[in-house]
Amino acid sequence: MRFTGKRYLDFSSFIKLNFGERVQKISLDIGFSCPNRDGSKGVGGCTYCNNNTFNPDYCEPQKSVKTQLEQGIEFFSRKGKNNKFLAYFQAYTNTYSDFESLKQLYLEALSVPKVIGLVIGTRPDCISEEIIDFLDELSKTYFISLEFGVESTNEKTLLQVNRCHTFEETKATFNLCKNKGFHLGAHIILGLPGESEADLMNHALEISKLPINTLKLHHLQIVKNSVMAVQYKRNPENFNLFTSENYINFISDFITHVRPDIIIERFISEAPKELLIAPKWGGLKNFEIVEVSFWSSLILGKYKTKEKCRNKLA
Repeated sequence: MRFTGKRYLDFSSFIKLNFGERVQKISLDIGFSCPNRDGSKGVGGCTYCNNNTFNPDYCEPQKSVKTQLEQGIEFFSRKGKNNKFLAYFQAYTNTYSDFESLKQLYLEALSVPKVIGLVIGTRPDCISEEIIDFLDELSKTYFISLEFGVESTNEKTLLQVNRCHTFEETKATFNLCKNKGFHLGAHIILGLPGESEADLMNHALEISKLPINTLKLHHLQIVKNSVMAVQYKRNPENFNLFTSENYINFISDFITHVRPDIIIERFISEAPKELLIAPKWGGLKNFEIVEVSFWSSLILGKYKTKEKCRNKLA
């Protein structure tokens, strides 16, 4: 990775350095479920989850993969000069089906003009060697990224949020996937109930031991129509949600403990305001968090509001 002028490796710079231009992800919802949702391992899903928090309007499971991609490409093409796209299998668990069905869905996505690769979001307990080998073969021609929801490295937390898998399973899955041609990514949630600051910092150390290329950080958001929304209403004292200022200070330290070759793709969650219960940061966006001047101003305590921070960036 060439020097980008930032304190960390970022995904947009990685993409531009490798493809020479911006590449836009197109989110897909193909109607899958999760094993902790459909009864095979549990019911109710992850306590913090409401998949509607990140599904765009064109992303509807009753539409084919091809249709969702074409509508997504049309949408983003109106907004800017995007000539290359990645099909992002995002909602729920996108390897949770039989191999032949998955193979056809992935190939359908790659058949759409301007789509140069796949990003596949899934769980550590929903992967097979057959899928791994197929994605490894695809990676010889296309950009392929396989992202796992790690969410926490703390076994007690994983049990409490109803993940229905362990961190030991996560580590075993990453070992199965290492040294393949595709990229490996991890998602982690910062601020889950019961985790201390020491626990959160330990996530950085444990995640760094995994053979990952990319990392997405999400601060805990309480969203409507989730189990955690009910828990928060009943017992808000069990939650220690970040303020924006505290989170910036924390994350500035956190990334110094992350393995330096890991590409950090995201720093915060961005639930729609109509679904967000708490914490409310006034619509703060990920790109605002990563601006160096924005980081510095918050750390120094000079700019306490979103408006003042944005004025500083203007």
